[in-house]
Order: sequence, then C-alpha cells, then structure tokens
Amino acid sequence: MTASVPPASSAPSASSRSSRSSASSAPAPPAAHLAQLNVSTLLHPLDHPSLAPFVEMLDPVNAAADGAPGFVWRLVEDGAPDATGLRPAGEDVIVNLSVWETQEALWDFAYRSGHLEVMRRRREFFARHVASHLVLWWVPAGHIPTVGEALERLAELRAHGPSPRAFTFASSYTAAESAAHLQDAPPTGNAAAV
Repeated sequence: MTASVPPASSAPSASSRSSRSSASSAPAPPAAHLAQLNVSTLLHPLDHPSLAPFVEMLDPVNAAADGAPGFVWRLVEDGAPDATGLRPAGEDVIVNLSVWETQEALWDFAYRSGHLEVMRRRREFFARHVASHLVLWWVPAGHIPTVGEALERLAELRAHGPSPRAFTFASSYTAAESAAHLQDAPPTGNAAAV
C-alpha cells in the first residue's frame, strides 16, 4: 500500500476558521482535516462481468477525487491506482479511505460530482448494508490515518453510535467539537499499516 501525501494545506478548515473568528480566551483548536472510511461488500468478484461498469468508473472517479477542491489524500495499494485489491475488512469487502480539508469538500465530491453516478448504481455492485458502512472523524492536519485506525473508528460507530470520535454525515460533529479527540490519532507513520 502506498501513502503518498500531497503537501497539507496551510489553510484552516471552515470549522476551524469559524472557531478562530470568535473572540475568546480559549486557545483555538488545532487545524484539522476530515478522514472518512467507506466499506462496501461486493456482490461478485471485481473481475465478474456484472461489475465491469463499476470497474470502468474507478479511474475517472478517483481522478475526480484527486483533483477535487479540499482533497488531501486517499489510500492506494502499492503498484495500483486504487485500493480495491486491499481486503482488510474481509475477502468480499472493498475499502475507501481518504482525507479531506472539510466536511463540505467531501460532501461536494460525494454528492455533487461524477461520484454520484456510482452512488446511484451501488445496488448493482454492492450488498445492502446491515450495519454502518461509512465513518467520519477529524484528524490533525497532516495526519494520515491507517486502515487499522479507520476500522477501529467504524467499529466504535457501530458499537456506540455517533460521537465526536466517530460520526456520519447525518450525525456530524465539527472539528471544534471533536478537538479533544484530535490527540487520539496515532503519530503518522506508515499509513499502509493494517
């Protein structure tokens, strides 16, 4: 797995800017980025003909993510353009792990770009989710989450529901609300560690 990191933006996230603009004696929360993990259970192996439309969309959608405003990083497998060959959550489960400057940037990419076409067709490719399949959490700017860290956040969401440590779009927390948990992130090392 490769964990190449483009230079982190020095601009604070929208939630950090709003918290810094208020005059108070409390220190500003550290700059934060939003991490996301999405897991999907394949209906068939990736080389099955029924998944060909999904596989054909991977490169354009990943290229769109890489160029999207607010994109910071995404997990890819060594020697591959994506992470579909990695199976840390099960042989039939693919993972998507990425980091964004703000929740709004991730939302815009997920629901206001070509990615939406994949979302609309997800029932053709993936099993219906029984448990939470998406988790969001704030990380210190510059931190690249590991797959293990991401799976722990998903397990926490599934076991305890939304919290400042693990949440969803529907039950989100700001970076300021999650500031106490930003220190929970392990030091950035090999982001490929599972």
